[in-house]
Amino acid sequence: MSSALSVSVLSPITHPRLHRRRCPAPSLSIKNSSNGKPTPSSKATSWVSPDWLTSLTKSLGTLGPKDDSNIPAANAKLDDVSDLLGGALFLPLFKWMNEYGPIYRLAAGPRNFVVVSDPAIAKHVLRNYGTKYSKGLVAEVSEFLFGSGFAIAEGSLWTVRRRAVVPSLHKKYLSIIVERVFCRCAEQMVERLMPSLVNGSAVNMEEKFSQLTLDVIGLALFNYEFDSLTTNSPVIDAVYNALKEAELRSTDLLPYWKAVIPRQIKAEKAVSIIRETVEELIAKCREIVEAEGERINEEEYVNDADPSILRFLLASREEVSSTQLRDDLLSMLVAGHETTGSVLTWTTYLLSKDPPSLRKAHEEVDRVLQGRLPTYEDIKNLKFLTRCINESMRLYPHPPVLLRRAQVDDVLPGNYKVYPGQDIMISVYNIHRSAEVWERADDFFPERFDLDSPVPNEANTDYRHAHELQLFLLEALIVLQLIHLPMLYFRYIPFSGGPRKCVGDQFALLEAIVSLAVLLQHMSFELIPDQTIGMTTGATIHTTNGLYMKLSQRQSASTSAAANP
Repeated sequence: MSSALSVSVLSPITHPRLHRRRCPAPSLSIKNSSNGKPTPSSKATSWVSPDWLTSLTKSLGTLGPKDDSNIPAANAKLDDVSDLLGGALFLPLFKWMNEYGPIYRLAAGPRNFVVVSDPAIAKHVLRNYGTKYSKGLVAEVSEFLFGSGFAIAEGSLWTVRRRAVVPSLHKKYLSIIVERVFCRCAEQMVERLMPSLVNGSAVNMEEKFSQLTLDVIGLALFNYEFDSLTTNSPVIDAVYNALKEAELRSTDLLPYWKAVIPRQIKAEKAVSIIRETVEELIAKCREIVEAEGERINEEEYVNDADPSILRFLLASREEVSSTQLRDDLLSMLVAGHETTGSVLTWTTYLLSKDPPSLRKAHEEVDRVLQGRLPTYEDIKNLKFLTRCINESMRLYPHPPVLLRRAQVDDVLPGNYKVYPGQDIMISVYNIHRSAEVWERADDFFPERFDLDSPVPNEANTDYRHAHELQLFLLEALIVLQLIHLPMLYFRYIPFSGGPRKCVGDQFALLEAIVSLAVLLQHMSFELIPDQTIGMTTGATIHTTNGLYMKLSQRQSASTSAAANP
């Protein structure tokens, strides 16, 4: 009896009776008006994804007459498919979760996916990378961009390259980068925003954040000035176009990219721009390292003149080809630029819609920083601002979907069977917005994460959906070893989890905190009225037409005190 009770409370969405509860589906777009109705976002179309193919798949029984997986199949409509293929990928997945439950099969033509929206199943799949699951499809469709970079490498190559890269992201490096790069670039952004602040013109903050994060990653990775805040950088467009192409390849039904078509040509040009940029930076840095005879002589090594990750990797004197080094750095360039830019965009959006939280964030920044730039040690005291970013990554996770492929026969939690070759979509967006997993699932509520607790991640956010008294009793039984059921986490996975968890999670979070803190020191912001903010995806969630805001200068409490002694 105790065991049955613990399963129903600790793992609510794997309990069959709870599959009946439905979550309100989020709209395709958000109208910045109190009475405006959402309108569909613009979406790309796929020339290989007609509605009849989805219907044909089911009528022909592509899955086979002996499907014993226990996984229900979703029934995709034409509008759903056009969203899935080229639009906001995660939205139809959310709709089908409400219709079919936390696990279902999405069948379209010769390819089908098992879509997972259950933390327990996600935990099982992510933690069993390397033994039961691989990156699979995501590696196939991204190879044109990442080559053999550690972001998509498998097996022993991934193990070796991860071991080479991770040491470069040590604490001393991060503390130096906070002041030399994060603060510097954020100050430059504020300076570039001043003319718009004075004349009251609308600013596309998504664009500014994208430029900011490219400048940051250029300095942090290569000690290179992209200076995209002041000049038009073709690299930004190249990165976005390449990532969009990778996502479209993952969901299109036929491997059209093996043929020469206009979109393929555009993608190849984008990749060429990115690779040439990275190769040039590697060559220049290698010349300097060789000329100086530089070698790493301590565990947390940082070159004072050039603290970049590239300098660390070259000074390590590891035997690695220029192509492999290029692919590794390209992985970090793309991931580091995309993720943090999107986090800043949606956090700013959410704060602008919640004046009390924006005011509280302003007050905390003023109190902690006292008008100076943040240091590495200040970050731990910017607790509420950090929780705003954590909550933003819950509502708008980057990426919204993770892909894996089964390598062996496996039985998932809930007695669902998968077989070798089965592609699996873990919908982070669904897990993060499921009413079976979160109270007030669709609300922006930073305080849901306790300010005095560690920064939330996949391993420390347990289920709080149940009544507190029930949860207290169950936890007591577990502690007393009267029952032996583990707490099920993985309900909050903005940086994935398991062996393939993002290696740059601390870097990205620190960058977002510092950038937003510097912006809030100087400015407040509000949405331009009556704009429709649609959602689409590259590797992360983007707006369809930008995030336009009006900026206003503010005077912090410490600045006011200094000006009026």
